[in-house]
Amino acid sequence: MPREAFSIGGVNVAPGTRRSVTLPVSALPDHTAVGLNVEVIHGKRAGPVMFVSAAVHGDEVIGVEIVRRLLRTPQLSNLRGTLLVVPVVNSFGFLARSRYLPDRRDLNRCFPGSESGSLGSRLAYIFLREVVLRCDFGIDLHSAAEHRTNLPQIRVTPQDATTARMARAFGAPVILTSALRDKSLRGEAAERGTPVLLYEAGEGLRFDEFGVRVGVAGILRVMRDEGMLAAKGIAKARTPSLICRASSWLRAPVGGLLRTFRAEGEIVDEGDVLAAISDPAGDVETELLAPGPGILIGRAVLPVVNEGDAVFHLAELSASANEDTVDALTAQLEADPLFDEDEII
Repeated sequence: MPREAFSIGGVNVAPGTRRSVTLPVSALPDHTAVGLNVEVIHGKRAGPVMFVSAAVHGDEVIGVEIVRRLLRTPQLSNLRGTLLVVPVVNSFGFLARSRYLPDRRDLNRCFPGSESGSLGSRLAYIFLREVVLRCDFGIDLHSAAEHRTNLPQIRVTPQDATTARMARAFGAPVILTSALRDKSLRGEAAERGTPVLLYEAGEGLRFDEFGVRVGVAGILRVMRDEGMLAAKGIAKARTPSLICRASSWLRAPVGGLLRTFRAEGEIVDEGDVLAAISDPAGDVETELLAPGPGILIGRAVLPVVNEGDAVFHLAELSASANEDTVDALTAQLEADPLFDEDEII
């Protein structure tokens, strides 16, 4: 029996085809229409329905680049199931190069949304119901805020076997358990039975090649693991992810000029000097020390800090952590033939 077409936004996508569908959202003050653009790839053979979304925060452009490369991978021509890809969820913030919506609301605190609420509430309502809740699972792509950067990492829900399995298949350097937040996409989707894996990498308004490659490779691995893609051409991660069950931000003890001595991905011990903060004349200098062992999964990139500013994000490691993990994964991605230049431009 032939597989049925996938219907979305009044458009029927036939099996074995791909369509770009725009879901109307609103209009700008000059009446320029704004919609939610969804790339629909409907495989010839039955399988799961999955979504990949980027730019829920408008300044998180690294996810948009991950999506661009994902959509150009040749493996998708043999897709089992259906893939819904939203390159830019928050078009308003994306156009303004802002994390937020025009009214300064955070879209990731507007779910589940409503048909008659604020702009963010209406956008959240459409995205959740027309895309997310029609899927068996999904991956939501994020980055650190502007002026901070993150080591590529996966956030999973504590005691959630599904996202834990997906995270292991993804193969990011670090897996971090993170509680669900009220009115977030991940929280509302989980409450309604759709598990969402959250990927964090890089900095707001910036590309990060390592983070992009980890993201594309991880999505393809999850799709292979869930039976949507054949294993051929999609290598498993050669180095297992580091499991981190707790993390904390280390804050500047004083204000001044920040000089960092350690980067994201480095494993540190208690007492290691991570940075120094001095006054502009250089008369007073204060060192920032690691309070315990762990791996640096995020850091500030601005050299000027106020007292109390978050400087380093330190995650606790299990006893079996291998400090060569990040270097090994970097080497693997650089050597991976899946990402030859002719496949990603």
